Amino acid sequence: MSKPADLSHIRNIGIAAHVDAGKTTLTERILFYTGASHKIGEVHDGAAHMDYLAEEQTHGITITSAVTKAPWRDHLLQIVDTPGHVDFTIEVERSMRVLDGCIIVLDGVRGVEPQTETVWRQRSRFALPTLFFVNKMDRPGADFNHSLDSVRKRLKAEPVPVTVVLPEQGALVHLIEKALIEFHGLQGEQVATRPCPEDLWARCAGERESLLLAAAEIDDTLADAVLAGEEPSAEQLWSALRQGTLEGRLFPCFAGSALRNQGVQPLLDGVVALLPAPLDRPPATAIRPDGGEEEVVMGRTGSLVALVFKVQMWDGRRHVFARIYRNRLQPGDSVAFLGADGRVIKEQVARIFDVDAGRKSKSTGAVAGEIVLLAGLRHATTGDTLCAPGHLLSLERIEARQPVLSLAIEPAAGTDEAKLLESLGKVLQEDPTLKLEEDAETGQRLLSGMGELHLHIVLERLQREFNARVRSGRPAVALRETILRPAQAEILFTPPPRPGQKEPELKAGVTVRLRPLERGRGLEIRCRPQLRPDGAQLSPEQAQTLERGLRFALGGGPLEGAPLEDLEAEVTEVELYGAATTPDALSAAVSKAVHSALAKAGSVVLRPIMELEVVLPEEHLGSVLGDLQARQATIRNTETWGDIVTVDCEAPLDRLLGYTTDLRSMTQGRGQFSMLFKRFDTT
Repeated sequence: MSKPADLSHIRNIGIAAHVDAGKTTLTERILFYTGASHKIGEVHDGAAHMDYLAEEQTHGITITSAVTKAPWRDHLLQIVDTPGHVDFTIEVERSMRVLDGCIIVLDGVRGVEPQTETVWRQRSRFALPTLFFVNKMDRPGADFNHSLDSVRKRLKAEPVPVTVVLPEQGALVHLIEKALIEFHGLQGEQVATRPCPEDLWARCAGERESLLLAAAEIDDTLADAVLAGEEPSAEQLWSALRQGTLEGRLFPCFAGSALRNQGVQPLLDGVVALLPAPLDRPPATAIRPDGGEEEVVMGRTGSLVALVFKVQMWDGRRHVFARIYRNRLQPGDSVAFLGADGRVIKEQVARIFDVDAGRKSKSTGAVAGEIVLLAGLRHATTGDTLCAPGHLLSLERIEARQPVLSLAIEPAAGTDEAKLLESLGKVLQEDPTLKLEEDAETGQRLLSGMGELHLHIVLERLQREFNARVRSGRPAVALRETILRPAQAEILFTPPPRPGQKEPELKAGVTVRLRPLERGRGLEIRCRPQLRPDGAQLSPEQAQTLERGLRFALGGGPLEGAPLEDLEAEVTEVELYGAATTPDALSAAVSKAVHSALAKAGSVVLRPIMELEVVLPEEHLGSVLGDLQARQATIRNTETWGDIVTVDCEAPLDRLLGYTTDLRSMTQGRGQFSMLFKRFDTT
């Protein structure tokens, strides 16, 4: 497919949703109707084009974000299909970082769900203009207006209806064009549009009024016309809606059923008409090595700027996904970037590929606005900014989340250890939410991730892709520790003198103060001490050692050896003794001071607390609530919709291991749940 010469004809969009909302099914229809794919791949058959990993086809879920391209109405759509399961939310976050707009898919029966809220927060962080697609409108209990109400209530956003489903006719009413849209052919590929009959149009009067009022809020001229009782033109409505969407004030909503091949083409028209081109997005702010800021305006002039947002092993070789923000990139070009440790790294791009899910094809180059796959970069990782050598810049990095669940792993045979470590090294490069640590006491290797499914998928990949056989223990929940009360400790470090030595070789005095913080604040370090004697100064090496020693001492608490958080640690005073106060002396002094202060402050263990939403038939509510209370859950709300009840609660993660099986047993297989990490806390 040819690349548009004009950036205004490019749309970089992501498709995101709660798990099972129909996100990948929608993407498959988009690819088919745009001509990018010649057949529709069904998720339930394990044949979805975008779910190309074996694990995705086996489990019927999206695990990794997949990139593809599709033409529509003389525009090029670059589409990223993202996972819906919370364990793989990093895939959503790093995709949102490089997109210009997104489509959020809702289940027409359930409306906004927990992972929808997470996706919403991620898109809000980057201020992405957004469309909603209310899917599964063919299901019993589907309610378009209920879904819009859930957007207002739970997302605090203003949804604007654009299309309305007529389920009994398998058709849509387009509220801007005043048209009835019908879908024919074996797979809904034939779209018939005609003026909407008066009786059907009258049924949509409420939704049309909502559209007019929303558009009037954006355009004063349009507001005057609406107040005067005049009918605005379709062009006026499209213009006002686009302006409101780009400003983040309005969120157009389309309806349909992707599985039944209804409503996808009008949504594509909405993407072209309402979502931004790369040039419509505000400039990105980059930091120069000297600390100054520079605006990076999307375009083909100026020095190269590209952001690496994902590392992926492809055919056993390391590749990176990058979004080009400025200028162009060609095979053989040299690039430079600042690593996470601040070092300048120079590399050469060997090849550039266009990507279609699990397939790649060579490209002669990439220009601003494109998302491409690069080969040959051995050191570039997620969050690095690729630049022209001599003009280094750093865009905002993509931060990984902390894992909450761990497995003890070991090779199935002693001779496989080297293979296991090599394989894990490749998987860890791809997934920044994975961590591999060695327990200092037991010598066990602990693989930590975002949940049971996340770790299970990793073990499957190790076996399938790398033939690395692994034995694993039971999942263990990641813990944190914090303090109960403020405390302070003053330590004068002097190692015991050796025989024949008059004075100790090392000497340093340090005072440390600890203070508890509210939950979720993390760890705050302050290291600007008062120095004694008067006029004394810390050398750069001493200052670095002091802060590094403070952070290291807080890496393990006195109860479980878990990292400390939700506290403020401050070095308030340092006493120097000339040459005897070496960096080693300072490090030892601050470590002893921290341990002494922790003993005075008292400690408590924090466990991961999950936000849980359980959806079940009303007849099983009593047994489910009783079971949740036994799991130390705090019930916050229950909501009934028909004969379905939604339970909103919080519970410790360690009490929810294996809950999927237990819930199915209690509800005869009809109950479902989703959970999100909320905070570390006591129970």
